[in-house]
Amino acid sequence: MPHRFLLLSASMGAGHDAVAQELAHRLRARGHAALVRDILTLLPAGTGEALRSGYRATVRHVPRLYGAVYAGFLATAGAPGPRPSSAPLAALAERPLLRAVADWRPDVVVPTFHLSAQVTGRLRARGALTVPAAVMVVDFAVHRGWLHPGNDLHLCVTETAAEEVRATTGGPARTTGPVVPARFFEPRDADGHWRALLDRHVAAAAQHTTPLSPERPAVLMSTGAWGVGTRLLATARQLAAHGCVPVLLCGNDERLRHRAARNPGLLPLGWVTDLPGLMAVAHVLLDNAAGQTAAQALAAGLPVIGHRPLPGHAAAGVQAMARAGLSRHAVGKGEPARSAHELAFPGPARDRQTAAARAAFRTDAAEELVALADRADAGSWAR
Repeated sequence: MPHRFLLLSASMGAGHDAVAQELAHRLRARGHAALVRDILTLLPAGTGEALRSGYRATVRHVPRLYGAVYAGFLATAGAPGPRPSSAPLAALAERPLLRAVADWRPDVVVPTFHLSAQVTGRLRARGALTVPAAVMVVDFAVHRGWLHPGNDLHLCVTETAAEEVRATTGGPARTTGPVVPARFFEPRDADGHWRALLDRHVAAAAQHTTPLSPERPAVLMSTGAWGVGTRLLATARQLAAHGCVPVLLCGNDERLRHRAARNPGLLPLGWVTDLPGLMAVAHVLLDNAAGQTAAQALAAGLPVIGHRPLPGHAAAGVQAMARAGLSRHAVGKGEPARSAHELAFPGPARDRQTAAARAAFRTDAAEELVALADRADAGSWAR
């Protein structure tokens, strides 16, 4: 029978929304109903916007401060349950969420953001939320915010993450792999737009710098939806000086794009709607956050290089990806250009990483959600 799902995302960047929307798409394609809500809109007026603005300003201007907050309140698993820092926010969203549940009448609630997981976990633990909650953990490195034991099921991107969830919460956790749209698994530059753009860029760059050739690796530099990173332009210049073609994904940050355009050899792009097409002609992805763009690159067969990760959960995620063999964490002299040249073209290093990346996509998270709804409907689901 068709089921109803309420997915709880958060507009903190674009990654959590992307996962929620993709899950909703898959569920609808199977004949189920799915509604995506932003947990920030369930907070009192102005609170969600203040939270988003504060986080964005911190990671952009004082990232070490966010790193300190992460280390102090989120990084260590310790005892299960929310820390005092997250409990007040979670409490503020409880009644609005219960009203949304009463209106939508879902069979399963699915958080794709850690604050959402805290809200559902608290409500489930008290019995106030009477339908199961299945948390889609989108991070490669699990932190405390994801780990409320009141939730019924955790779906994780790696088995290491699932093991940590089980050890901390005592509840079930399954490894599905990242949630990525199907178009990334067979990326194509259908009309040749991206290849032509790179060729024009290489030809123009030769007028200002050491001549480049199309054979030199095109390196996508990911900065997320907000255009955030550490020494982005310095890294791009280093790549260009070592024969790479740096393509800076500036997200929605037009100031960054205009600043980057003044650097010969660097190709800055705004928000890209055809990212699979661009990945089809690129050689590697340079990543600083282990977020959704990195997950999409894994699906596209594009080697991922972690470099100068942002403090906090981004740094933890970059390290976790590398430990899992899904990426390379490039540090030291000559990096990241050295890794870019090694991984850009066919060879043992690239083959190992792309094989591990494809193997990371184990099962369909939407199927796990449907199975949980089936068990709940039959009265046979268990924690």
